[in-house]
Amino acid sequence: MKTIGNKQIYENMEEILDPAHTMLVNWDIQNGLVKNIFNKDEFVSNVKKLTATSREHGVAVLYTKITPLPFKYMAPSNIYSYMKRFGVDDPSKLPVFMAPGSEDAEIYRELAPEKDDYVLNKHTASVFTGTNVENMLKGAGITTLVFTGIATEIGVESSVRDAINHGYYTVVASDSCSSHSKEMHEISLKSMSAVTTVMDTGSIINIIKKK
Repeated sequence: MKTIGNKQIYENMEEILDPAHTMLVNWDIQNGLVKNIFNKDEFVSNVKKLTATSREHGVAVLYTKITPLPFKYMAPSNIYSYMKRFGVDDPSKLPVFMAPGSEDAEIYRELAPEKDDYVLNKHTASVFTGTNVENMLKGAGITTLVFTGIATEIGVESSVRDAINHGYYTVVASDSCSSHSKEMHEISLKSMSAVTTVMDTGSIINIIKKK
């Protein structure tokens, strides 16, 4: 680590992924999304291993959940996006996406949070927008965020870029992220590699275990 003035700058992945200041963000691992991804078995296995290792070595674990606002409070632009996604020409025809209490909205059972994990209900495709996450991170002394989840090209990438803009070190676990589209997943990973560290799950686990 280099110290320049009042700044401490990490110099390698062992410092960046030190469990003392790292949080694992398991993004939207909900039934309604997991069932549609292109690599379900690999994804579930990798997230399970990374989450277990994180807990064992003292890495904080955060889960996010899509929790849509009631229709009357949704932005018109979001309604338009949902109409495109579901192929309808009238808002009244929209299905209730990730309805609270529905099976689709629940976190995938095999990857369910444990008592010391934190579950964040949020309304946007960023872990920062409209949430108290930044206060939580500062309170816990977190400087590094490791991302897994669905979908790579939507909430994961959006949150990674926001985290960078908020001054956090970020790492993307490439094979612990997924999408309904393998092509979009791979494009997103390539794009993010220009601004963050993209690593396979096994490499991240090996570094965390060194502590």
